[in-house]
Amino acid sequence: MKVLITGARGQLGSQIIDIIKKGESEIGNIDFSYKNAEIKGIDVEELDITDENAVIEYFGAFNPDIVINPAAYTDVDGCETNEELAYKVNSLGARNIAIACEKCKSKLIHISTDYVFSGDGQVPYREYDLTNPMSVYGKTKLLGEEYVRQFCSRGFIVRTAWLYGYNGQNFVKTIMKLAKKREKIDVVNDQRGNPTNAEDLAHHILKIALTEEYGIYHCTGKGECSWYDFACKIVEYAGIACTVSPVTSEKFKRPAKRPSFSSLDNMMLRCTVGDDMREWEDALNEFITRITK
Repeated sequence: MKVLITGARGQLGSQIIDIIKKGESEIGNIDFSYKNAEIKGIDVEELDITDENAVIEYFGAFNPDIVINPAAYTDVDGCETNEELAYKVNSLGARNIAIACEKCKSKLIHISTDYVFSGDGQVPYREYDLTNPMSVYGKTKLLGEEYVRQFCSRGFIVRTAWLYGYNGQNFVKTIMKLAKKREKIDVVNDQRGNPTNAEDLAHHILKIALTEEYGIYHCTGKGECSWYDFACKIVEYAGIACTVSPVTSEKFKRPAKRPSFSSLDNMMLRCTVGDDMREWEDALNEFITRITK
């Protein structure tokens, strides 16, 4: 079996590769079939996914059985001012990979986001709920989803949210850094969602990839909270003496509109491979314990 992973130096891509190498995640063992798999991780330095011909040629040479695509332009505010780049990476990049996968008869696991929803709901979004993105990031990611469905017959779309992992920067590491420098930090309390440990997400992606249960999945940590609640737990678990104060989004003026409520319900997971995502507090506690050893 050959597995190709884009965005291999990002939070999720690097975590997937690490789990395959170890044969297990913090949740448990992964399928034995990955033990002898040929794994290739690539990033923008190895392949420009916005170049259709280059993608088709690269995929044709490697001929992967499974392609996992976390590669994206994820700077939400940057997308507002660099719309063309966001479109090329998040939409056309996904299209090019989908086309190449179809030519190679590869399975494609494409990673998407809670930002495809408007964020004005009151109950967790399920996979069949209508999308209505409010930002360029969300719009370009949604079009990427549509291209995957259009051009790849063996496609999985996995939406996640509030992701943090061991590699690279994220909200957890930022809050810990700020809390160590300041006696008080302000965090918004009017945006709710699901903190998701990249370890848990990677574990489930590897489960999904071995099936033929094609379609849209939501895959986030269990339970929901506000960014303020999230930050309070980070400071608590890290044992940092810092006061976290709740503020409204109005205090932080940003180019892109953030969803006020973008909690996702992992219904498809429960109905297929099973939902073993940890409670967000438990996964966070484990993460902080490991990075502070």
